[in-house]
Amino acid sequence: MIIFRGAVICPLFSQEDICVNYWLMKSEPITYGIDHLLREKQCIWDGVRNYQARNFLKMMQVGDLAFFYHSNTQPPGIVGLMKIIESNINDPSQFDPDSRYYDPNSDPQNPRWQTVKVELAEIFNSMITLERLKQNFRDDQLMVIKKGNRLSITPVEQKIAETILSWRN
Repeated sequence: MIIFRGAVICPLFSQEDICVNYWLMKSEPITYGIDHLLREKQCIWDGVRNYQARNFLKMMQVGDLAFFYHSNTQPPGIVGLMKIIESNINDPSQFDPDSRYYDPNSDPQNPRWQTVKVELAEIFNSMITLERLKQNFRDDQLMVIKKGNRLSITPVEQKIAETILSWRN
């Protein structure tokens, strides 16, 4: 069972059941937007260098779904959906001295940074803007709308995710 801030994200389940967690993953469209993922079909979500966001990445399981959120653009918002296809990958950029995400203190025998591999599941017909999210949720329901939140990876409770999914097209 995964619990975050007192809420069950993924309840206990039997082998017959499938448990899907929902996440929100931010990226600046100029750096890596949903159009990049459309061309590539899959990618390793590398370069996360915040410990709390890294811990969320470590919690992700194959089959989980993540909202693709365009940040640092006008307007910001959710533009699509990704599926986690591989989890607990050592982020290769931490060992690449030519990468802007290089971490000289990360030991290859005990890597500091993990990530996931995602594939594009869906591009939404229109963006679900940050403004719409703020109009429909409180900041204790959806971390992305909390003032001052800078995390690039956050969990999304199932009821909230289902509401967002109902707006997608």
